[in-house]
Amino acid sequence: MDGQPERCYAVEQLKTLQGSIADLTQGMVIRRARVEKYKDTDLAAARDTFAELQGIRKQLAQAIGDARLLLMEAEEYQTAKTAAMLQAGLLRFNLMSNAYRPVYDAIQNFIKEFPVEGTANAAVIGRLMNNVKLGYYPTDPDNISLILRGIQFPEGVTTNLFDPCCGCGKALRQLAQGNNCYAYGVELDESRGSEAQTRLHRVGFGSFFFSQVSHEAFHLLFLNPPYLSVLNESGGRARHEKRFLIESLCHLMYGGLLVYVIPYYRLTPDICRVLVDNFEGLTVWRFTDSEFKKFKQIAVMGLRKRRADVPEDTLWLEKYTVDPTTIPSLTDIPENQYPLPAQPLEVKTFKGERFNEKDLEQQLRSCDSFAQFMARSELDKGVKRPLLPLSISQIGLIGGSGMINGLIQCDNPHIIKGRIIKVTRTECEDRYASNGNHIGSEIRETISNKMIFNVLTPHGFRALT
Repeated sequence: MDGQPERCYAVEQLKTLQGSIADLTQGMVIRRARVEKYKDTDLAAARDTFAELQGIRKQLAQAIGDARLLLMEAEEYQTAKTAAMLQAGLLRFNLMSNAYRPVYDAIQNFIKEFPVEGTANAAVIGRLMNNVKLGYYPTDPDNISLILRGIQFPEGVTTNLFDPCCGCGKALRQLAQGNNCYAYGVELDESRGSEAQTRLHRVGFGSFFFSQVSHEAFHLLFLNPPYLSVLNESGGRARHEKRFLIESLCHLMYGGLLVYVIPYYRLTPDICRVLVDNFEGLTVWRFTDSEFKKFKQIAVMGLRKRRADVPEDTLWLEKYTVDPTTIPSLTDIPENQYPLPAQPLEVKTFKGERFNEKDLEQQLRSCDSFAQFMARSELDKGVKRPLLPLSISQIGLIGGSGMINGLIQCDNPHIIKGRIIKVTRTECEDRYASNGNHIGSEIRETISNKMIFNVLTPHGFRALT
């Protein structure tokens, strides 16, 4: 970025929202004035303008709600609290009121508090960026141990675990170790992916979104997607918590367990809708105090289900973003709350976006194709004797192919090797005119194959043609 330090995603988005909120607020004031202008002269125009005013209020309330989540990410909690009060008050506001000035001033003062012009908590932003590389937050092992306590692995069945953004593989290895599991991961960063190969059974290199992985082949999906901003295919920046959730859940079997690790403020209505539609037995657990203070992480756990015809309510899940103190701690998770299905599954397809030489080596080691290819058949093992004497042409074919090449045991032992060479013959034919005069010569070349047998006998070397 031209030598400039990368800015926090929350700050980037707040800068955009600051302008949008200012424009929408101005738009509300303008529409209200137009309604006043038309209400006595053109009722149809007044109704249309009032409908526009309602639409702008809805957009403005949504923008303020989005800003609240970003402010929490930047740890601007007082400003986030102001956002919640403004959003609630705006939705209750009488649009035909003449008291627009206080509302306008309150919103303008609110957006001036955004941490976009060096007003951000520098220590917070610096700490966020120092702990992040490509949006990577390694999951704390102590909290993984607590998550493990809530999982019951089936006896006598090997389970498949999948992490589509596995980092260096430590978290998935901790879940799998000692539990009769196969651990599969995909990692975008090659250095972390190489490290993950030392811990997991299979690792795909490159973007998960361009990898090929079997559907419904995993008993557990561990998903700790990139936070902050990540580069997308078009070169822009976007949040990927939702995209990873949507595109990875198809790999989890029905009845399989999702462990979804995200910051609590990312329980946005759209993500809550995906979770409630596709999982049952959903619970939300806050990481232990020291870790929660660092990254505000939670673990959402649930078993995959088939989508219901009637959508369920999501407000109970969304409310956790308002007051994270109501989220129970992982230390309180019941033991064996989530049993994994006791059903063997086969991962038929697992291929990363980029070629992975190490993964290929591991596959070839467990594959007997080369051994089968190199094994000698029963016909190869025995002595080969023709049913009838060979003809001259058959001897020529065998000799030319190199099969007559070795020691011949007989009354006079010898070594024989056959080969074919190209022979060029030149013929010259004189040409004469009808009157008998010589008019030249025609030269023709013909190329033919010549069989040569080189024979080494006790009496010396001979070449037979």
